[in-house]
Amino acid sequence: IPVAPSRTSLPLWMIALIVFGVLAVLGITIGLLVHFLAVENTTYYYMGSFNVLDIPYNRNYERETSPENNYLSKILETKMTDAFQSSSIYRQYINSQVITLVPNDNSVTAHIWLVFKAHRSVKEDTRRRIENILRQMLRNHSGSLTTDPDSLRLHGCGRRPRMSATYDRIKGGSTAQEGEWPWQASLKKNGRHYCGASLISERYLVTAAHCFQKTKDPRNYTVSFGTKVSPPYMQHYIQQIIIHEDYVRGEHHDDIAVIMLTEKVLFKKDVHPVCLPEATQIFPPGEGVVVTGWGALAHNGEYPLLLQKAPVKIIDTNTCNAEEAYNGMVKDTMLCAGYLEGNIDACQGDSGGPLVHPNSRNIWYLVGIVSWGEECGEVNKPGVYIRVTSFRHWIASKTGV
Repeated sequence: IPVAPSRTSLPLWMIALIVFGVLAVLGITIGLLVHFLAVENTTYYYMGSFNVLDIPYNRNYERETSPENNYLSKILETKMTDAFQSSSIYRQYINSQVITLVPNDNSVTAHIWLVFKAHRSVKEDTRRRIENILRQMLRNHSGSLTTDPDSLRLHGCGRRPRMSATYDRIKGGSTAQEGEWPWQASLKKNGRHYCGASLISERYLVTAAHCFQKTKDPRNYTVSFGTKVSPPYMQHYIQQIIIHEDYVRGEHHDDIAVIMLTEKVLFKKDVHPVCLPEATQIFPPGEGVVVTGWGALAHNGEYPLLLQKAPVKIIDTNTCNAEEAYNGMVKDTMLCAGYLEGNIDACQGDSGGPLVHPNSRNIWYLVGIVSWGEECGEVNKPGVYIRVTSFRHWIASKTGV
């Protein structure tokens, strides 16, 4: 009679070890899957613009609460949503909005905001697809609108993805949070912070011309990004410095310059451009704006390691030109911002940096460039900035932006 082989059960400790190993492998697999889906899939923000033709000039299109603005915005947003949701990248599509409408002689320029989520490895391919889908949408003249596909421009600017729409109350300012002002750059001379600058595209920044009074040799300067001035989060070298042709050393008018980098900036949540306003855009007195920089915390005071921010208000030019203030020195191509009672202001080292304003949809625009003033935070001596709208065509002629 054959004898059945004995069956020896595994010890409990070995069973526990096997179960633990299986659970560990399962946990690692799930973790990698979550990492791939949640981390590797990055949210990308794009700003774009195109022209809607055959629309008579009407300033009401510029007013976000007007019937004309609401009507046209709704049509365009519906067209964009339909185009992307019926496309091959419908899974990556999150949202599209019309941010502003700018009326021209016989057309309206629509500035749009697009949000997509895609794997980093297909970022460029996704961008190309977005552009192709939009261009095809603009070619399709369905309905009463005629759009110009050749006018399409796509880039990313003006959003602060890490931040909410609010900001709190640089002399008299407070420390900025990481990624709060992603277009702010430090212009360094021989390795030390010297001026501020604003990123406006992959290769270009704008700053103040007086930052280059002693030398404009690009080899003496670098540009860095990030909240800490040192060590920098990201650093770039400069290929060319373009000073406004009418700037005179030691004077305040035409105090604007463009910086061209040797290589393109890789846009991230913490580093991307600010939006430039249209030349016709108006920022009225009393409007709340924010100035940022690594300048002195007081006149001849210490310089901070971390980026500072300060909310200020635009001041009427006539008020700024009063005898007790700047006595006629502020020209139409400049603007004043701050408080007549003093205390909160830009200071030494903030020169060239941004003065920005958010529209109702939290898109930030470059309103001014820190230019000059009398000391820092003095009574009746607010900061004076280069008015960006006055130089919008000049910036476009040098950068194509």
